[in-house]
Amino acid sequence: MYRPMCRPMWRETQHQFAAALRDPGAAVPTDISAPYGFGVYRNNVAVGLIDALADTFPVVHALVGKDFFSAMARIYSRLFLPSSPVLLNYGADFPDFIATQEETRATPYLADVARLEWAWNRAYHAADIAPITIDELAAVPRQAVENTGFQFHPSTALLTSPWPIVSIWQAHQESDPERLLGKLPEHGQAAMIVRPQLNVLVRALDPVAYDFVRALSEGERLGQASALVLDKGSLGLSGHLGALFETGAIIGLTK
Repeated sequence: MYRPMCRPMWRETQHQFAAALRDPGAAVPTDISAPYGFGVYRNNVAVGLIDALADTFPVVHALVGKDFFSAMARIYSRLFLPSSPVLLNYGADFPDFIATQEETRATPYLADVARLEWAWNRAYHAADIAPITIDELAAVPRQAVENTGFQFHPSTALLTSPWPIVSIWQAHQESDPERLLGKLPEHGQAAMIVRPQLNVLVRALDPVAYDFVRALSEGERLGQASALVLDKGSLGLSGHLGALFETGAIIGLTK
């Protein structure tokens, strides 16, 4: 498709080529030997990126509709070209982009739903590592328990939002999401996303559980993190630990 040229000219043509891909109104680079085919190629690239975003953010797509999503994704794809040929990695900045758009002010929860979907995408493609059970914690000598740290599965992500993002996401996993969307809680939600086995788990955490799990995930020892749950709610430390291990998020303990 390109005429032979020296290396500096080739680099300049690459820059022109990338710029023309971003902007449908840009002129076709002069060194392209088939300018009439470039418009088709440019459109195919745009459609491919929009489709990739729709695959990664299906709930956002469903919430705003195909036309709105396509228009938003087209603008995003002009500003953010993929940095890798693997389109599974495309869209990391999409949630933040959504939050900056004037047109999404009527749906302020949309960016956080997108963040949950991106975390789901990252969890789905994370490395496979077998989790441990709570029996391994029970085997730690009593005098060492307080100084025990937790190693989290690489798929683990924690999010918090002033909007019920877990309930919104869960509603769209059903055949009739509108029925459940009419029963959303009126408070925000924290989410834990992890894939210890084949399926990605998305679990809502109450504020106490979220603070506890976040502290452990950030490297605090069990003795430090336990202060966040003691005398708070009815679950207790053992209940929070049991719930955490049940998710399969813990892959090891550190001393």
